[in-house]
Amino acid sequence: MEDCLAKKMEITVSEAEKRTGRNAMNIQETYTAYLIETRAVESQSEGQCGPVESLWRRYSEFELLRNYLSVTYPHIVVPPLPEKRADFVWHKLSADNMDPDFVERRRIGLENFLLRVASHPVLCQDKIFYAFLMQEGGWKELVNETGFQLKADSRLKALNATFRVKNPDKRFTELKHYSDELQSVISHLLRVRARVADRLYGVYKVHGNYGRVFSEWSAIEKEMGDGLQSAGHHMDVYAASIDDILEEEEHYADQLKEYLFYAEALRAVCRKHELMQYDLEMAAQDLTSKKQQCEELATGTVRTFSLKGMTSKLFGQETPEQREAKIKVLEEQIQEGEEQLKSKNLEGRDFVKSAWADIERFKEQKNHDLKEALISYAVMQISMCKKGIQVWTNAKECFSKM
Repeated sequence: MEDCLAKKMEITVSEAEKRTGRNAMNIQETYTAYLIETRAVESQSEGQCGPVESLWRRYSEFELLRNYLSVTYPHIVVPPLPEKRADFVWHKLSADNMDPDFVERRRIGLENFLLRVASHPVLCQDKIFYAFLMQEGGWKELVNETGFQLKADSRLKALNATFRVKNPDKRFTELKHYSDELQSVISHLLRVRARVADRLYGVYKVHGNYGRVFSEWSAIEKEMGDGLQSAGHHMDVYAASIDDILEEEEHYADQLKEYLFYAEALRAVCRKHELMQYDLEMAAQDLTSKKQQCEELATGTVRTFSLKGMTSKLFGQETPEQREAKIKVLEEQIQEGEEQLKSKNLEGRDFVKSAWADIERFKEQKNHDLKEALISYAVMQISMCKKGIQVWTNAKECFSKM
């Protein structure tokens, strides 16, 4: 961690700007660009920092970076991006992805993503990531030149691996199940939070009705008028405070959403392991089949029914020379298959070792982050309750003075 980029460089996404331009289809579109600012921390002169470097990136470029990292480092739980469009929001808050409040929360999320990558012991050393931070022109061409898209596994192959792996690793099966449950629990939690937020909004706003009624009442009461008017004022202030409170609460929700999306990053690691196991089993099966064919040719016996064996019986056997040539080809293929199988076994062991080390790192990070987020959320709820107690305490004092 001492060598990670986050220790050597300050990284911020300091600004979001609405822009209009033309896309690849030459259609005019409106999008948001984000200003990334970096500054090298000079270790030689203590307390001094280098000059600020800045460049603009679109959300789609952040997506391209994350796709590249996910394909290039399949054994790593790659940090997720914040949502492109708002989800799990209480209905009084805009779900428009151009809404200034949402754009601001997404700006914070994008900065968090960059800091997560810059703090990761492996990802922080990636040259494409460094270029993303420092090189505005030509970065897309640079990432596409890596050919990472060719390494991406097809969905059909991933589906085959899920259903056809004969000996899945129990640890990864359990991890996949855990990630499903984690996503389900956090989704439910966010839905409950949105419903609670909506009801709180209603409760706070109804206090504004108290304010209006007390104000109207004060107009017809000479002795009680000042007390009623003051109590009404406290109610109005309380009712108006909910907008800022629930906007602040959305930031805590975004911390939970990050781990909702992390669940998919965990599943991606599990799927990659399934694919490796599937390739290994297919290679072993192919090798076994070739060894059997070689043995059958060498001994002249056919163990299993095959169209080829039936054809030989009907139209005559192969000459010894033909059989020898086939045996030689099969022996070469068997040797090549054994080397390939050995390589895949080694690759699989390395993957498991690296993946499990990163999963343990992720678990430690998750436990710390979720604990902090839930404590902060509880503190905010306590603060809201205290505010409610205070408004009625103030109202009581106003009534007592009447």
